[in-house]
Amino acid sequence: MIEYLQHNRIRLALHTLKPGPGRALLLLHGLGERAPRTLPADCAGWPGAVHALDFTGHGESQIPRGGGYTCELLLADADIALARLGEATVCGRGLGGYIALLLAGARPQAVHGAILRDGPGLSGGGTHTKHPYIPVVDTSRVGAPDPFALADLATDARPPSYAAHYAMLADMRSPLPRPVTLCAREQPEWLVAVTAALGLEWTAFDDALQAYAHAPHGQPS
Repeated sequence: MIEYLQHNRIRLALHTLKPGPGRALLLLHGLGERAPRTLPADCAGWPGAVHALDFTGHGESQIPRGGGYTCELLLADADIALARLGEATVCGRGLGGYIALLLAGARPQAVHGAILRDGPGLSGGGTHTKHPYIPVVDTSRVGAPDPFALADLATDARPPSYAAHYAMLADMRSPLPRPVTLCAREQPEWLVAVTAALGLEWTAFDDALQAYAHAPHGQPS
């Protein structure tokens, strides 16, 4: 089932992969991907509903004219989906993992844990470059994923201090003692900073899901 949500002029597609009562699990996909259309096998044990969002320019969501993508734009996408669900554990792959971290810091009372996983777009463009680079956009492509999204979001700057600030906001304001869980092996600079700021250790994905699924809000996970 698809529910369409409005983000300014863009229509976002929020997919229900598993209906039901209880706390929701919100899946955020990687760069250039789309939300899964069926329940992923590794999420089948989640006791509540499972939803997946198509970011702007991806999957069934609309494509804006002329690009101009930023991670903050996608953060607003995810915030609209979270507002619809009320409260959720947020699991992001790649680029979606970075957005999940930002959302945990921006909405610490509504995000019942953010799980960061490997996937496309996890690193972004970094913060250090020796050679100037302007991405070439393949304007002959039609449909999702938007080539402007691929160009803009693959090269976006992610200062480590910026990511660490969001991580610390989540840590200070969330009722959970562990609002962010690291399930990614890749270690871009921003994630190294987050890991250091929160003292994170790598956790198996199944363990992260079970911890958030069974911990009451405000109790140890």
